[in-house]
Amino acid sequence: MRSPSPALDPALDAAILLRRIGFATLLVAVPVAALVARRAAVVLVPIGIVLMVLAALMDGANGGFNRSLRRTFLSPAGLAALVLLGWATLSIAWAPQADTAFEKLFNALGAAAMAFAGIAALPERMRASNLYLTGIGAAAAAIFALLVALGFLGRDAVDLASLERGLITLSVLVWPAIGWLVSRGHGLVALALAAAAALAVIAGGSLVPLLALAIGAAMFALTSWRPLVGRDVLRAAVTAVILAAPVLPFLLRPLAKALAGTSSPAVQSIRTWAEIVRNDPLRLITGHGLDAGLRGRLVGVVPREAPLSLPFEIWYDLGIVGATTLTVLLYFAIRAAGGMTASLVPAAIATFAVAFVVAVSGVATSQAWWLTLLGIAVIAFLAIERGQFRTTRPKVRLFGRLGAS
Repeated sequence: MRSPSPALDPALDAAILLRRIGFATLLVAVPVAALVARRAAVVLVPIGIVLMVLAALMDGANGGFNRSLRRTFLSPAGLAALVLLGWATLSIAWAPQADTAFEKLFNALGAAAMAFAGIAALPERMRASNLYLTGIGAAAAAIFALLVALGFLGRDAVDLASLERGLITLSVLVWPAIGWLVSRGHGLVALALAAAAALAVIAGGSLVPLLALAIGAAMFALTSWRPLVGRDVLRAAVTAVILAAPVLPFLLRPLAKALAGTSSPAVQSIRTWAEIVRNDPLRLITGHGLDAGLRGRLVGVVPREAPLSLPFEIWYDLGIVGATTLTVLLYFAIRAAGGMTASLVPAAIATFAVAFVVAVSGVATSQAWWLTLLGIAVIAFLAIERGQFRTTRPKVRLFGRLGAS
């Protein structure tokens, strides 16, 4: 007699569907749309996050939304992020243009809120069928970018800034996909995906995503060989670049002049940063206030030759307090990445390396789409971490059954 089938639960089925659509929006729609739409991440990510939150509220698979959200906020990285946001808010009191500073703070708060909500909405166990969407999205973005770069889809009609932004998005989100494929034993598929992403970035002709992807690949190889070494190298590099930023222009200027000449834009940028530090060293304590660097450049207070990079902006805007807090945040984030499932650690470290290179290059820094992209990467890795469980299935012994019959 056949056992009765379990009762259908429409709410549970709806939650599963909403979570899959939300995850597909983040990991498939965003990488592809970012290549042609300037505000793709800003528009699509809230939709995906809302769908995932609704799914979590419907089925409770995240172990309780409030508890998950509280656990996220109380993590070391979460606390450091809250302190950094608090100091940025306080710095508006001495910022030269409070209205634009509030706008920048609002964008950062929005991106952080969406990231925290997405993390809290993740179920305790993530379905493998959802996680394979990471690879599908990265592969689709790589193929689409390659077709655009080679002119098959009318590259002239695509905004070059959007193409570069899309290639940066691909350079970041390809690593969670590679991490998932490696963790499932699909090494050759992961290698093919990495090759497709590399071809797309090379064909795109943009230096920043190419450099970031190359350094990410180097960190992936190093961490695969020696996980602790890769983690410590990245942690030391991030700490040195951020905390030593006010000293670096004085150290690098003679070398840059010898290699590139005094008229080089890079040398001019280093010289300007050194002059800013020399002329007002006390401002390194508090900074000039949130968004002071960018707005100062637009109105002529800050020379246009000043660097466009995360280390310069964090020191100029938020001073030593902001720089130290950011370093602590990244320290705990890298430490958390090093404590993930062993098969995911190289991909997580590679993602951090790519993101840091992009931020140092000055292409993105604190723009809304960049902060949103970082949130997607964090959500993807935490989802993959929660998908690292195996169930034992009985093996079907076909010939054994036939022989016994």
